[in-house]
Amino acid sequence: MQIDPQPLTKEAFAPYGDVIVLPTSAGRTYYEDALGNLRHAARPSVSVSQREPTPDRPIVANLLERHEFSSQTFVPLDVDRWLIVVAPHAKGGGPDVSAIKAFIADGRQGVTYKPDTWHHGLTVLDRPGRFAVFMFRDDSGGDEEFVPVTPFTIRIP
Repeated sequence: MQIDPQPLTKEAFAPYGDVIVLPTSAGRTYYEDALGNLRHAARPSVSVSQREPTPDRPIVANLLERHEFSSQTFVPLDVDRWLIVVAPHAKGGGPDVSAIKAFIADGRQGVTYKPDTWHHGLTVLDRPGRFAVFMFRDDSGGDEEFVPVTPFTIRIP
């Protein structure tokens, strides 16, 4: 299966979460509605992730992950284009690979994955990039699930 990504828009991404558009003028912008936590004992977590670009084209994906009880937010700090791959949770369990969607974001767009949204790992396309990552953690390990999927390719324009 080959996926052709589309540009990231709020409307297209809405079933999977929220798009965060970084401000272009002075002031503060709040994105509080984007955060979600379904565990009372979990605490907020902030980290910074540095990624190297994926040189292979097309990109082959064979693993998806989800955080069943918490949202996960990626805010670009120093990024050009980056890839977002998402899938809803299937009724029978695991990711619904028949409904996989891919998006290409620019360096001024971040995303929040809703709890229980399957997604591919953070992938930058053109050069190394850094992201601030916001999520909730309780150190139980029960909110992080990785599953192998039948490999599929994502064509990068």
